[in-house]
Amino acid sequence: MIGTVTPVARWSGAWALPGGPDGAPDVDVLIPTVGRTAELATTLAGLAAQTDAAFRVVLSDQSEQGDVAARPAVAAMLRVLEAQGRSVTLLAHPERRGLAEHRQFLLEHASAPAVLYLDDDVWLEPGTVTRMLDALRTLGCGFVGSAVQGLSYLDDRRPHETAPFRPWEGPVEPEVIRRGLPGFERWSLHNAANLAHVAAELDVRPGDWVPYHVAWVGACVLYDRRTLVEAGGFDFWRDLPTGHAGEDVVAQWRVMERVGGAGIVPSGAVHLEAPTTVTDRSVDAPDVVFADPTA
Repeated sequence: MIGTVTPVARWSGAWALPGGPDGAPDVDVLIPTVGRTAELATTLAGLAAQTDAAFRVVLSDQSEQGDVAARPAVAAMLRVLEAQGRSVTLLAHPERRGLAEHRQFLLEHASAPAVLYLDDDVWLEPGTVTRMLDALRTLGCGFVGSAVQGLSYLDDRRPHETAPFRPWEGPVEPEVIRRGLPGFERWSLHNAANLAHVAAELDVRPGDWVPYHVAWVGACVLYDRRTLVEAGGFDFWRDLPTGHAGEDVVAQWRVMERVGGAGIVPSGAVHLEAPTTVTDRSVDAPDVVFADPTA
């Protein structure tokens, strides 16, 4: 799997040296945000701990004031990332047209071979980005997800929800997932702290990972950028009202049908369990997009 890794980020003894990032990044980390400070700062702190991965950060702010990057905790973490030699791109995108449109906007500002969609309320264990990139390259599929876990549920074991867990035994292959089809029941795998319990049962060595079949993955997904673009990205946003959810499901199902996708365990992604900023979820994107049999 990964083997020995060499730090990419500058350590603190080199923060004041001149010079920018070394070479093109392997990953563009795409973060949509609105109205959050503490959660976003925590997310950025998790990225700063990914010292062995070459990435750029693209942050798109839909806050009413458009000043999230200037808030002290967020600004401090952005400065850390830049001192480490990371490139940081800050975008203002005040007109809110829904989750799918915001993700498409970010995709259009990406250029790296892989893009990591990371929600603004997710902390990453050190080494997570490298593990995901290793899995994406090794598996040769369209995306690899590290599903978020709520660690307040560590004592809440749910064997009935982890029962659908099935590792990929061979190459990751295309799959069709829809409501009512067998693969859809895998959605329960990502509830609560289910993946932490699965990881404990698998007894995976540090740095290694196990790919498994998913229905979809939310909040922390690494895509092969070209594959995502060829599948249409999030261009279906025009068919949705502003109040919707499930946009990541649509994008992933499109990719899965072409080249397949997988989750990996251990995940290393922790949901901060903060209240959602998406209060209008009256429309589920898959119900709209896949109502058309040609979609």
